[in-house]
Amino acid sequence: MSQPDLKEFAVFIVRRLSEGGYRAVFAGGCVRDMLRGVQPKDYDVATAATPEQVMALFPRNVPVGVAFGVVRVLGPGENPLQVEVATFRGETTYSDGRHPDHVCFTSEVEDVKRRDLTVNGLLFDPLKDEVLDYVEGRRDLERKMIRAIGDPKRRFFEDHLRMLRAIRFASRLDFEIDGATLGAIKDHAEKITTISAERIRDELSLMLTGPHPRRAFELLKQSRLLKHILPEIDIMEGVRQPPQFHPEGDVWTHTLMLLGQLENAPLTLALGALLHDVGKPPTFEISDRIRFNEHERVGADMSEQILKRLRYSNEEIERVCSLVRQHMAFKDTARMRPATLKRFLRQPHFEEHLALHKLDCSASHGDLSLHEFCSAELGKQSPATLRPPPLLTGADLIALGFSPGPEFKKILSELEDRQLEGELTDESSAREYVRTNYDPRRAGF
Repeated sequence: MSQPDLKEFAVFIVRRLSEGGYRAVFAGGCVRDMLRGVQPKDYDVATAATPEQVMALFPRNVPVGVAFGVVRVLGPGENPLQVEVATFRGETTYSDGRHPDHVCFTSEVEDVKRRDLTVNGLLFDPLKDEVLDYVEGRRDLERKMIRAIGDPKRRFFEDHLRMLRAIRFASRLDFEIDGATLGAIKDHAEKITTISAERIRDELSLMLTGPHPRRAFELLKQSRLLKHILPEIDIMEGVRQPPQFHPEGDVWTHTLMLLGQLENAPLTLALGALLHDVGKPPTFEISDRIRFNEHERVGADMSEQILKRLRYSNEEIERVCSLVRQHMAFKDTARMRPATLKRFLRQPHFEEHLALHKLDCSASHGDLSLHEFCSAELGKQSPATLRPPPLLTGADLIALGFSPGPEFKKILSELEDRQLEGELTDESSAREYVRTNYDPRRAGF
C-alpha cells in the first residue's frame, strides 16, 4: 500500500485481520477522541489474533510486549507509520500493584472490563462504522465524567498508577471524577508511593504540559495524592504571604494561579511555575512583616532534590533550578549596571525566565513594569552587544607579561564589564587599560 495516513493504515490492519478470520477493532483513547470530535494522535487495534498470528500477517513488526499480547505493526517506507496491535486479554491478580501475575487471551468484552476508565474502554469497528460500548463509556463522555470500570477499588489495587491517570484524564478533558472513583483514590492514595519514580514523573509531566495544569493539581490535592508524591507542594496551603505584594492569598493559591495561566506549556516552564516558591514554607518568618528570606536559593536546592527524586534529566533539572534561583532577580533589573543587566538578559533560555516572571506578577500584585522593562531592553540588544567577542584573551595577557593564575579571570571579567558598558571598544584601548591598572610584577601573577 502507498503512503496511507495513520487512520487509513489502522483500518488496513483491521481489514487484514478480519480477512484472516480474526476479530479486530479500534480500542481505547482513539475511540474516545473520535467521539469527542478530536483527531486521535495514534490508533490502537485490539484483536482476537494471538501475537504470533499478528506477526505472521504483518512481517514488518516489532514485538514490544508479546507476553502481554502487544505487537507494533509497521507500515512501508524508511519512516514507517506504527500501530500497536494487542490481543484481547484478561488478567488475574496484581501482587505488586503494577503487573498482572498472569495474562490470558480472552474475548473483547473481558478485555474491556480489565481496562482502567470507562471513557478509555470504548471499541470501534471501522469496517461496520459501529461503536461498541460494554461499560457505559459513551454516557460518561456525554456527562463529562471520569469513572473507573467496575469496582474502582479493585481497578486501583491492580495498578496504583491508575489513580494518577484518572486525575490526568479528568484535568485534560476538564471532566469531573465520579464520587465512588474519587473515594477509592482517597482510600488508596498512600499506595502511590510504591510506584516507580519514573512512572509518577511521566504522569506529572503530562498533567503540567496539558491544557489544564491548575485543575490537575487541585484534583491531586483533593484526592490526597499530592501529599504522597509532592509533600513540599502540599504544605504550601495555609502559608500566608504579605498582602501588599500578594493580595491573592497563601502560597498554594498563588501557585495555582500561575498554573492556571498555562496551557500546553513547555515542561521546564511548567515545572518552574510549580516550584518557584517551594522554598517559602521553610523560610517563613514574621519580623517587620511576613518575609521569606532567600527562599529562591532554598527553593532551588529543594527543586533539585525533588526533580532528582522524580528522575528528571540533568538538563531539565538545571533549567528548572535556574528559573527558581533567578525568579526574584527581576526586582533589581531597573537598577542594574549595564554590564550586569546584559549578563542577566543573555543567560540561557531567558525567554522562560521572562515568561515565569510575567506569570508570577500576574498571579500576585499585577505590576508588569519590570517585565516590560526587560522586554524593551532585550529588544534593543543584538547578539553582538549582549555577547561581544572578547577584546583580549589569556594569550594576550601572557604577551603583556602576565603569568597564568587566578587574576586572569578577574582581569578578563573586568575587561568584559567595561566592554559591555561601552567604555572599551577595541583591542588597543583594552591593552592600555590593563597596562594602566595592573602590574604583572605584582605578587599573584
